[in-house]
Amino acid sequence: MGNIIEANASTFDNLLTNELPVVIDFWAPWCGPCRMLSPVVDEIANELEGKIVVAKCNVDENQDLAMRYGVMSIPTVVMLKGGTEAMRSVGAIPKPKLKADIEANL
Repeated sequence: MGNIIEANASTFDNLLTNELPVVIDFWAPWCGPCRMLSPVVDEIANELEGKIVVAKCNVDENQDLAMRYGVMSIPTVVMLKGGTEAMRSVGAIPKPKLKADIEANL
């Protein structure tokens, strides 16, 4: 099972030091599309285990992180490689598209 990290102020900087690309799902509990995308992100975390690190960031609890990455609407998935943004997806997109976008940037 892919290990999903909760991204918050205390864990975020450590995430950026990871050798693997980091995929961050910016979400909120009240967001319907976020709830639709969450299991898709979970499945991708399992399927790409060992190739990526997956984190979820609740924007209600971590507004500073959302602002830092220019998250204007949710769900937003951002992939960071070496701390630099390599990919961004906004909205609840189908799993094949999200997985292909992530794999294209590995």
